Amino acid sequence: MAETTTLAHVVIITGMSGAGRSQAANVLEDVGYFVVDNLPVDLISGLVRSVGVADGTRSKVGVVVDTRSGMDATTLDLALIDLHRDGITTTVLFLDAEDRVLVQRFEESRRPHPVPRSALIESISFERETFEDVRAAADVIVDTSDLSVHQLRDRLRSAFAADTRPSMRVDVTSFGFKRGVPRVVDLMFDVRFLPNPHWVSELRPQTGLDEDVRDYVFSHPEAKEFLAKIEALLDFLIPLYEVEGKSYLTISIGCTGGRHRSVALAEAIGAHLGSTGVETSVHHRDIPA
Repeated sequence: MAETTTLAHVVIITGMSGAGRSQAANVLEDVGYFVVDNLPVDLISGLVRSVGVADGTRSKVGVVVDTRSGMDATTLDLALIDLHRDGITTTVLFLDAEDRVLVQRFEESRRPHPVPRSALIESISFERETFEDVRAAADVIVDTSDLSVHQLRDRLRSAFAADTRPSMRVDVTSFGFKRGVPRVVDLMFDVRFLPNPHWVSELRPQTGLDEDVRDYVFSHPEAKEFLAKIEALLDFLIPLYEVEGKSYLTISIGCTGGRHRSVALAEAIGAHLGSTGVETSVHHRDIPA
């Protein structure tokens, strides 16, 4: 009994309507989760007990909950307490997207928003306000604004395909401040204090993935010192996050355009974390895939 419940993992999929909950549910099914859609939150514990988790028939369960089932932060918290009491590991996955993207998706699909209001943008705003506390408490937040269906699938597969959850997964993302800061971030660092390769004509068309740009960035002692300090900070923080039960960490590195300095630093930080055994992925928001 103790062994099977320790291995059990329940993923609660929620988030903004139109942000990709259905695609997330499909991905979890593809990697072996038993997924139930649109379940009232107060029935989650009963579902988990009834589908064979206790006897080891199933160890991976996904549940989609949203505004259709009347979810709020309080009922979700009570459901999580019940699951934790039974020794079951849980992850709350929150799918999000910018309002303009959600409007476009609903207009293209011609589907009505599940929260009826006089205007679509009002429905989105009301749902976002309702989900504010749920989003704040989520373990994993994925902003799908700039992700294709295939990129979202790959992101979720990397997070949930393993048979057992690792102690920590870290996502390092570079970005440009001129396009705004990422919606999802735990730790953010601004590297605009470093000399900008954009003003070097032969480096301007390149990116931080190119050797010439990397060499330029790290030819400056302040870049090397900054990287050393960030590496030391993360080496200190990540074990402490793990002790507190945090399994996912998002680190964002920003420069002006998101193509040179932030990219080079993000790659270096990702390489360092990988060398220490931390499962790490690196993404560059403002470099076309």
